[in-house]
Amino acid sequence: MTASGWSANQFSALLGAYRSELGLTTASTTALFGIYVLGLIPGLLLGGPLADRRGRRPVVFLALGTSALATCLLMIGPVAAVFLWPGRFLTGIGAGALLAAGGAWIKELSSPPHGTAPNPGAAARRSGLFLSAGFATGGLAAALIAQWAPHPMVIAYVPHLIISAIAALSAARAPETSPAHAHAAPSAPAPVAPGERRASGSDFRRLVVPVAPWVFIAPAVAFATLPGLVDSDVKGWETVYAGVITAVTPGAGIIVAPFARSLAARHRIATGAIGLAAIALGLLISALAAAQAQPVIALIASVALGAGYGLCVAYGLTEVAALAPAHQLARLTSSFWTVAYLGFLAPYVITLFTGVFSPPTILTAAAVLALITLATLAYRGTRQAHAR
Repeated sequence: MTASGWSANQFSALLGAYRSELGLTTASTTALFGIYVLGLIPGLLLGGPLADRRGRRPVVFLALGTSALATCLLMIGPVAAVFLWPGRFLTGIGAGALLAAGGAWIKELSSPPHGTAPNPGAAARRSGLFLSAGFATGGLAAALIAQWAPHPMVIAYVPHLIISAIAALSAARAPETSPAHAHAAPSAPAPVAPGERRASGSDFRRLVVPVAPWVFIAPAVAFATLPGLVDSDVKGWETVYAGVITAVTPGAGIIVAPFARSLAARHRIATGAIGLAAIALGLLISALAAAQAQPVIALIASVALGAGYGLCVAYGLTEVAALAPAHQLARLTSSFWTVAYLGFLAPYVITLFTGVFSPPTILTAAAVLALITLATLAYRGTRQAHAR
């Protein structure tokens, strides 16, 4: 999971370098940022069901290999920029399959002893924690290397290859929790264990899907949009500044993890609701930062956006782990990540609208949408609680 987060975010901190060193336009770099999602979707949609049929281990190792190949293609980018496109696309495929299969594997490896009530939230938070750790360290490491190392857009990717090798060696010792059963006859659904809820497509659509895109809208705005709006005051340090934001944002998500745990214990939807409120606040602060071109205010915005990201990803993964029976866990996990990662298209959408509206106006409108989503979640969650 850490390798997956690292691979996704190492590119984000280099967007400014690609614009200045390779002469890529803002539209091109945000499109490269977003094409990652086009790879994620098949990676998630195919990786989850494949992991349910063939087992967690083979899918995880195939995804790790794909991710490493993608990084090698990105390293060729300074010589032939055309390789950046398949590199980012394959990064998405590898990360998507890792999220689907790896998230299910972690949940199963985290299962308590027989006879003990399961705690789906604990495993979900563990997945989110290590994913966020990869997000936080990958972008910052790439930025620091790119600022001072020779051949920055090549050397910056080397750490991911090392992390991937370490991840493969570590995972090789983990037991397979879902052996291949491609030709097994369908079996009746397992009984619901104490503390678990039967999977409900309606619950997933009503309570998880509306929140899911905001999981990555928040960090995507922080990574890909904010630095370009305020970096006029950090001339010469644009790459380091972008790297700091890519560390601060998921770092805030890690810090709020204990808070997410206490919220989830009090009320089912509280984690998601407060996460959406934090994202709305972060977007409003982002609008202020863009209006005044203030890097410090943008950093404050990234903290709020990161906290919202952490709370929303904890909410979504906890709900999925609680709703899904074992034979559908990877499938439902992949569905959640598919919807969540659509949020990575937000910077490209913002770029398209910038020709008509100012960035502060667009960011303020996004904050209003987050608040509307919050109101919808609160209404549906309250009705669901009364129905129970």
